[in-house]
Amino acid sequence: MPSVLRTFALSLAIAFIGTMAGAFVVPPGLFMPLMILEFVMLISAFFFRRKKAVSYAFLYIFTFISGITLYPIVAYYLSTSGANVVGMAFASTTVVFTGIAIYAAKSKHNFSFLGGFLLAAILALIAISIYNIFFPLSSTGMLAYSFIGVLVFSGYVLFDISRMKHYGVRAEDVPLMALNLYLDFVNLFISILRILGILSSRD
Repeated sequence: MPSVLRTFALSLAIAFIGTMAGAFVVPPGLFMPLMILEFVMLISAFFFRRKKAVSYAFLYIFTFISGITLYPIVAYYLSTSGANVVGMAFASTTVVFTGIAIYAAKSKHNFSFLGGFLLAAILALIAISIYNIFFPLSSTGMLAYSFIGVLVFSGYVLFDISRMKHYGVRAEDVPLMALNLYLDFVNLFISILRILGILSSRD
């Protein structure tokens, strides 16, 4: 587990560099192609992992691209809600993620049974997000959607840490497990940021 956490921390640092690149280097016209590439890489990582383990190079390239594509979201909330809201969202995400991770690591309970429930929940979130493209949700609906997102990705942190504790991690699976934690953290951050952004707009 320590090797996974170190790799995860490095992935976050690389994503931050990617976000800075998105702010100062990457032209706006590249964001959509990079989002498509990010999606394709994510699908390949999880659908073809049985044939070939995810490599460290793949992980770091993915998190760098993910950091770039995260920039437009962060920039939107910086302009509409302010740096304080973005900073609070990141701090809150760090506290929630760390607290749940410590609990899962210390708990004697095995939370791997949550896998099926979480998969169903994330499929529902994807379906709602697609619906939102064509029929935008109200601010109240988006707030409820974001709270559900916090619960789901908090559950994934619990699930992933518990699975590593109880079943261990093979050396070749370290990058994939770090990728799981990275996705948990980023999606938790986006959900919390959205909540704080909506609440700040109501003040």
